[in-house]
Amino acid sequence: MSAAYNAIQLTKPGEFALALKPLVDPGRGQVRIRVEACGVCHSDAATVEGLFPIQWPRVPGLEVVGRIDAVGSGVQGWAIGQRVGVGFLAGSCGYCEYCRSGDLVNCRNQEYTGIHHDGGYAEVMIAKASGLVSIPDSLSSARAAPLLCAGLTTFSALRNSPAKAGDLVAVLGIGGLGHLAVQYARQMGFEVVAIARGAGAAELAKKLGAHHYINSSSADPAEALQALGGAKTIVITASGGKTVAETFKGLRPGGVSIVLGVGPEPIEVTSSDLIFGSRKLEGALTGTPATGDVTLRFSALSGVSAMIETVPLDQAAAAYAKMMAGKARFRMVLVMENDTVQSAAPKPAVVS
Repeated sequence: MSAAYNAIQLTKPGEFALALKPLVDPGRGQVRIRVEACGVCHSDAATVEGLFPIQWPRVPGLEVVGRIDAVGSGVQGWAIGQRVGVGFLAGSCGYCEYCRSGDLVNCRNQEYTGIHHDGGYAEVMIAKASGLVSIPDSLSSARAAPLLCAGLTTFSALRNSPAKAGDLVAVLGIGGLGHLAVQYARQMGFEVVAIARGAGAAELAKKLGAHHYINSSSADPAEALQALGGAKTIVITASGGKTVAETFKGLRPGGVSIVLGVGPEPIEVTSSDLIFGSRKLEGALTGTPATGDVTLRFSALSGVSAMIETVPLDQAAAAYAKMMAGKARFRMVLVMENDTVQSAAPKPAVVS
């Protein structure tokens, strides 16, 4: 086994560089992973653009799938050779007040993958065992990678929403997050509305499982939702405060808009729209590792799949640029020579 491995790291904001890094043993509570695939996520911008305080150099990447090849002391429940995933949350501490109350997502000592320590744009990664997700055998590593952030975020938001099977659920935006949210919503038994700008996305929305499509450039989305009876839940996968406000009145009484897309624009919702009808506006970050396990099992069972384009590790900078330019359709995934279960980009579940 080689004593070094290849990685793509940032030496400063925006400056990618290939590096040969020494192989190190995992510490207490950690495992070492031979990376097979890593999704290129919009949240990688936190590292690439230096949006968080970063100790340079830093390897980005927070949708990581690979096999454990070394286990540190104190690790239980994980074994060498096991295929695992790592998402945005790097692992909870288990002892802070939030962990003790069961809120692992908001752990006070939570670190973020690819920000506080090196992520998956590399052949090898050290990860905290408490943040690991189990990967089903039926999912290829490339197919599983985007589900560890984009999939987990949308699945968790829908699963924790007040909507029940048969309720009207809207997904705003059909991109990296939205094209998964539409599939999950359909497979969960909701009546699904996809909302996007232009008529061009209508056919794709229906193939992904949407029962209805609203072109927000030619119709008021709130009025259109109310004409359908009002949405119990609206999942906002696109960024922009105006985008949220335009759909908020489309909620039925007791409904909730869940914001997943991050942007600098403030959200302006009137108090009357909140009070009359007892509507709610909330945000959702991601889910726990246990929810990650469920996300991947559900995806494997239901056929929910990200639309992906795979590229080798040395093309990481180009893949990131394509994703940030909005030209990916819909997820870029880096694949390593370690990956023995690569597959062609799968088609998403199509509901007739």
